[in-house]
Amino acid sequence: MILGSGETSPTMVTPHQRLFARLGVAGEVSAVLLDTPFGFQENADELTERIQVYFRDSVGREVGVASLRSRAVAADDPGAAARSMLALQQSRWVFAGPGSPSYALAQWYDTDVVELLDDTLRSGGAVVFASAAALTLGAFTIPVYEIYKVGADPVWLEGLDVLGRATGLNAAVVPHFDNAEGGTHDTRFCYMGERRLADLLDQLPDDAFVLGIDEHTGMVVDLDSGAIEVVGRGGVTIRTHSEQTRFVQGDDLSVAAIATVVGSAQRPDPVEPPSFVVTPASVAQALDEGEVSAAVDGILRLYAESRGEADHDVVRRLIAALGERAANAPVDVESIVGPYLELLLELRASARADKRFADSDLIRDRLAAAGVEIRDTPEGPQWALT
Repeated sequence: MILGSGETSPTMVTPHQRLFARLGVAGEVSAVLLDTPFGFQENADELTERIQVYFRDSVGREVGVASLRSRAVAADDPGAAARSMLALQQSRWVFAGPGSPSYALAQWYDTDVVELLDDTLRSGGAVVFASAAALTLGAFTIPVYEIYKVGADPVWLEGLDVLGRATGLNAAVVPHFDNAEGGTHDTRFCYMGERRLADLLDQLPDDAFVLGIDEHTGMVVDLDSGAIEVVGRGGVTIRTHSEQTRFVQGDDLSVAAIATVVGSAQRPDPVEPPSFVVTPASVAQALDEGEVSAAVDGILRLYAESRGEADHDVVRRLIAALGERAANAPVDVESIVGPYLELLLELRASARADKRFADSDLIRDRLAAAGVEIRDTPEGPQWALT
C-alpha cells in the first residue's frame, strides 16, 4: 500500500485494518516500522513512539521497530543493526513514512534493505510506504527538500524501484499530489508545483510516468491479481508526457490498466532523455572521460544530497580524484607563455632597431638559458621551446 499522506490519521484506520486482516488474524502478523526516513531528526524517538501508539490504539496491531537510522549508527553498533535487519527479514508487514526521501535512499543504497523489501512482497507480505518513504518506491525519486527548500535544480535521484520489480511499472511515485499548503503559490505535486514537475517530466524516459497519490489517500496493489484499490479521500493520477488520467475510490483500476494508459501516451515531440541520475559512478565516469564540468556539477549535487559520514566519504574521494586529475592534466605550455615571449621578442627587435645590441643579446641569452630558442628568419624572429 502506497499512501500520499495521512498515514497515521483516522482516515487510514480502516485501510490499515483491512490490510492486516488479509495477512493473518490479530497478534499473528510480524510487523515492523522502518525508521530510516526520519532517522536524522532530533525527534526520531518521539515519531517512532507516536507511530507505534497509533497502530496499537487505533488499528489494534502491535508494531515493532527495525531501527536503521543511519550508516554511522549501524557502524557504531553492528549488533543492533544486525538485529534490526533480522527483524526486517522476518516481518510480513513493513511500514515507513515521514522524513526525507534523499536521506533514506542514501542510507539504503547498497544494503540488504531493498532485497528484504522485495522478499517481503514475494512471500505474500505487505510493504506500506507513505509520504517521504513512498517517494523511494519508484525507479525515480524527487529530492523534495533540496529542490523546494534549498533551491536545487529539478533533478531525479535513482529510486529503489521496488514497485517496478513487483509490477513492471516504470514509475516515479509522487505523494502529496494535491497539496495546497502554499496558499498563494503552487505546492501541488509534493511541493514541486506545475513548472518544476513539467521540468522533471521532460527528464523521464518515454516509457516512464508519474504516479501521483493525493493526500489522505492510498493505493492498495494486489500483486497476485494485479488489482488496484484506491482508498481514502482523494485520487490516484497517472501523468505521462502528454496526458493525465485520474482514478478515485470505486474506479476499476489494475496494473494492466495503468500499463495500457502509459503505453498509449506518446511524447508529442520525442527527444533523447538527458542523463539525470547523479551517482558516484556517473561522476567517476565523467572524470575518466575528461568531462570536468559535468564531474564538478555531479560532486556538488552529491554533496547537497549527502547526509551521513559515509556519504561525505564518497564525496571526499571524488574531490580527491578531481584534484588528482587537475594535478596530472596535460598543460599547453606554449599557449600560456606565448604572449609573454612575443612581448620579449618585440622588446628585442626594438633594441636592435636602436642599435642597442647588448640589450638585444641579453634578452636572447636569458631566453636561451630558460629553454627558449630564438631564430632570426626572413619572416621575422621565431621562438621554440627546447
